[in-house]
Amino acid sequence: MSDLSHIFAGRRFAVVGLGRNGLPAARALASLGAAVVAWDDKESARAAAAREGIAVRDPLHGTQAFDALVLSPGIPHRLPAPHPIAAAALAAGVPVLSDAELLFRAVRASGSRARFVGITGTNGKSTTTALLAHLLQAGAIEAAAGGNLGTPALALPILPDDGVYVLEMSSYMLERLAALRFDVAAMLNVSPDHLDRHGDMAGYVAAKRAIFDRQRARDAAVIGLDDAISAAMAAELGARRVVRISATRRADVWCADGILRDSAGQILDMTQAAALPGAHNAQNAAAAAAMATLLGVPRSAIARGIIGFPGLAHRQERIASISGVSFVNDSKATNADAAARALACYERIVWIAGGMAKAGGIEWLAAFFPRIVEALLIGRDAPILARTLAAHGVPHRIVGTLEAAVPAAFASARRAGAAVLLSPACASFDQFSGFEARGERFRALVRALADAAGEARPQPAALAVEAG
Repeated sequence: MSDLSHIFAGRRFAVVGLGRNGLPAARALASLGAAVVAWDDKESARAAAAREGIAVRDPLHGTQAFDALVLSPGIPHRLPAPHPIAAAALAAGVPVLSDAELLFRAVRASGSRARFVGITGTNGKSTTTALLAHLLQAGAIEAAAGGNLGTPALALPILPDDGVYVLEMSSYMLERLAALRFDVAAMLNVSPDHLDRHGDMAGYVAAKRAIFDRQRARDAAVIGLDDAISAAMAAELGARRVVRISATRRADVWCADGILRDSAGQILDMTQAAALPGAHNAQNAAAAAAMATLLGVPRSAIARGIIGFPGLAHRQERIASISGVSFVNDSKATNADAAARALACYERIVWIAGGMAKAGGIEWLAAFFPRIVEALLIGRDAPILARTLAAHGVPHRIVGTLEAAVPAAFASARRAGAAVLLSPACASFDQFSGFEARGERFRALVRALADAAGEARPQPAALAVEAG
């Protein structure tokens, strides 16, 4: 497209948090003509920004007024306690915005009418985002995917009128929107998560529901029916087109007996989609198929695209088979609901779990405990998980680290004829920088096992991405 350096000319932005989202946002805003001041509480991050020529200064100091504060998703602006810069911005009436909001403004200011798709849900949003982008490419529709998955929103290119942005939207991002309207918005499912950030379940649900804000009658809402909260939203959203999806019962797009269907008939047999096992992935596929149809992808391309989807790293990623033992990396399972989806896919499991437990722990996973040959527990809250497992008679050991868990799991799985599943049901920040780092460490340890066994080294997933 033509020169875009004028789009934010005369606008002033403070960017706080210079990690995966913040530094690209500061870089992009400057390239679009904005005056940018950047800050991070870590000196190393400030130094990295300064080396790129970005002005680094604490926005609390000085007299410069800002049009908006761009706050990295992981930094709170309200609960559990606002960052001091965010508190000052709100007190001064300065809006706190997501970089996805600024992407939308930049695209519209450029004159492009490219469509925006937003995908949220407690679980499955990364896979569905990547799958929809894959289907759009199969249908020869230009697409750019990112947001909470992979490329930060403001690092995406300006697309032409017929392009489509596919954005994974976390609750943290959704609570910082002002003008962004999604032509197609998807709510996959809702279960308890991030309650410290949103105060309670009602606050979390309200943040998620914001994905439908500002939609018009011609826009579409794609909503899962497999949990009560999402199903209630589907019943409430009468002012626009609602497309209902399900992995278990008849809907507008649904899966029955392993066959993905819509009102026109069979789309495909999900057993052909090797990278999408389990009922949860049937729901992801139904959502992606529904959205692809709304966006004009031919039916035949949808089926081909789902079958050919290579999957994502850290989401039930089959990384090796060593001496007949399969190793599955599901590090993205940072809560019990996500872990349940993986546990349901395997009959005999040596389960590696633990880290920083979420509210509710793993008690409600009891229905899957008979599948667990042994649980090997890591991380800060291993004793909490151990108490639950002991109460249900599940064999378990607290081993502390992945370095101890992987060889122990291999030995146990060989004896029992089981798969080794890393699906922690916990956040990773006690031992790792994120679930990606946890999954990469698991992969490296399995690679070392493969080397020691004299077997082929496992290959990385076809779609290795960062996500928050």
